[in-house]
This record gives sequence, C-alpha cells and structure tokens, in this order.
Amino acid sequence: MGFPVTPFDLQEQIDEKALQANIHFLVENGLDSVFVCAGSGEYQSLDIKEYERVVTVGVATVAGKVPVFAGAGGNIREAVERVQLAEKHGADGLLLLPPYLIIPEQEGLFNYYRTLAQSTSLPVIIYQRDNAIFTLGTLEKLANLPNVIGFKDGLGNFELNIEFVQSLGSRLQWMNGMPLAELTMPAYSALGYLSYSSAISNYIPQVSRTFYTSLLAGDQATVSSIYQEVILPIHRIRQLRKGYAVSLIKAGMNIVGLPVGLEVRTPLVQVEREHYVRLESIIKRSLDLVAIANNG
Repeated sequence: MGFPVTPFDLQEQIDEKALQANIHFLVENGLDSVFVCAGSGEYQSLDIKEYERVVTVGVATVAGKVPVFAGAGGNIREAVERVQLAEKHGADGLLLLPPYLIIPEQEGLFNYYRTLAQSTSLPVIIYQRDNAIFTLGTLEKLANLPNVIGFKDGLGNFELNIEFVQSLGSRLQWMNGMPLAELTMPAYSALGYLSYSSAISNYIPQVSRTFYTSLLAGDQATVSSIYQEVILPIHRIRQLRKGYAVSLIKAGMNIVGLPVGLEVRTPLVQVEREHYVRLESIIKRSLDLVAIANNG
C-alpha cells in the first residue's frame, strides 16, 4: 500500500504538481493502492479545504488504475465531514484514523468508529494505534458493520493480533501498519497479515517490492540482505529524531529526484544534513542490491 506525502512549497502551500509526481511514481512502480491524507501525508496539519484538494488531486491522478483511500479521523465532527468529502470526490475507500487525544473506553471507541463508518457508503479500514486499541469484542462488533472491510495494525501487540486473526479470519483484510512496516513484515505475514503500508515505496519502491516478493517466495537470503543493507540502516536513522517517519520520506524522495522538497509543517522538523547524507548512501546501496537480486 502506497502512502504519498503532501508536498509543500517554501510558503507551506500544497504543491499540487509535486503531489501528482509522487502519486504517479507510486502507481507506475506497481503499488496496489494509494492512501492520501494519512500519516505520511501530514493529515494532522491539513485544513478542510486542503484535505478536499488533496483527495481530489489524488483521485484524478490515479485515474482508476488502483484504489484510492483517504484518511479521516480526529475531531468527530470534522472527521465525518472529511469522510463525506472523500466520498463526494471519488475516493474508493477510507482509512479511519484514531480520535483526537482522548484515550476512550471501548464503548466510546466503538461509537467513534461506528459513527464514521455509518456516515459513508464507502468501504472502510479500521486503524489501531496510539489511543485506539481494541479488544476482540469491540473489533468483532465493528466487523459486523457492512462496509468495514479491513484492519490496519500500528500497535504491534502480537498476542492481540493472533487473537484477532484467529477469531475473525477472512471477515477482515489484515494490514501491517507499523512504522517502517518492512521491519516487522515477516512476523506479520506469518499471522495472516498479507499487505502493508510501505513508507520507503515513496522513494525506493523496487526495494520494497523485491523484499515482499522474496519474503512470500521464501527467499531468505534476499530478505536478509535487504534487512542488513537497507531496512535496518533506515530504521536506525528514523529513530534519531521524532517525526522522521514523515520528513525522512521527503528526504528520500528528494535524493532520488522527485520534486517534493523537504518542507514539513510544524511540529515536524526537516532531516538534519548528516542524516540526509547517510540516507543518500543507503539508497544508492539499495538500488545496487536490488539490481543484483533481480538479475539472479
């Protein structure tokens, strides 16, 4: 699953041409779906008009080649409005993000996600992370809603995930939404999570694809090489500063020549020069590694 960024110019206005380039790049490199206005797209910093514009540009740019999902969450009233705007402008589905700040009881969590799901006819994916942590009973009730089709996990509690998959099975599509999901995908795939959100696909999609196909094929040698040379080194850089989950993507895209710039909206910070140079070296090494793997 591809999660494009929201590019900003030096005045922090949305750069629509750069957004189009980002989305074209994902589609042309074989991503199976595109999710706009989610975490990588700095959902939290977009006002309602910007949200509407990003969804509109995303749908038009993809032009039906793959499904387009839009994120929506936070303040319940604004979230409902965004859900309905996404449907109005042609999104194929929605990723329902956690509520703002509050750590709710399960009843409140159920009511929040049910409200969003019932405000649209589009298929929706439930996102578990941070302050939205489900019990099996709550997820079962949500899975009974006719348009709830998937569950994306960004928490990483494997005991809970096993309980979910074993209890609900094929009633939901199971998606790995952990930060740098390649890092945990071997463990998730063993549980039945067969798709994942790839941040690095924004700049090295060929690496992400080679990693995943090698994982499914049982090619442990290639999986291990990509771990050692690409995934773990990028993961170590991401851990150096809070917010690098977003700003490091833009740095990677800048390195490979995609015109998105490095601007992020506060409270995020840009990637430090030293870390940028380290990422540049990893990206060069990763492309060489994939070329070797794909040439046998």
